[in-house]
Amino acid sequence: MTERSKERTYADAEIEARLKAELPHWYLENGWIRRRYRTNSWKGTLMVINTVGHLAEAAWHHPDITASYAWVEVRLQNHAAKGITDKDFELAKKIEEVIQWQPGKAGGALEGTPAGDQRFAYIKYDS
Repeated sequence: MTERSKERTYADAEIEARLKAELPHWYLENGWIRRRYRTNSWKGTLMVINTVGHLAEAAWHHPDITASYAWVEVRLQNHAAKGITDKDFELAKKIEEVIQWQPGKAGGALEGTPAGDQRFAYIKYDS
């Protein structure tokens, strides 16, 4: 038996409970956990896609991505296990952490993107 065949898949109720507790902006639909990121332009959309691509390749767990001018939808499902596994939750958490990172609010040396100048706006943060 391979390691992949041992991966635990979660039932819908378990997935929804974990999303509510751990990833409140993600939701379950048609067997995928999903998240739509709003952007300010095509530039922001491409930055989100490239960020997700880097994280997915580093993790060796690849989502489906759909994009338009001002949004990116990320969908995760473990194809080999035919369901949602810990890999999906872990990658979703990392994507969320990186995409929603706002260094200017962290109080460190990094200022973050200028909030008052739309020339630099690219992500529409949740809060």
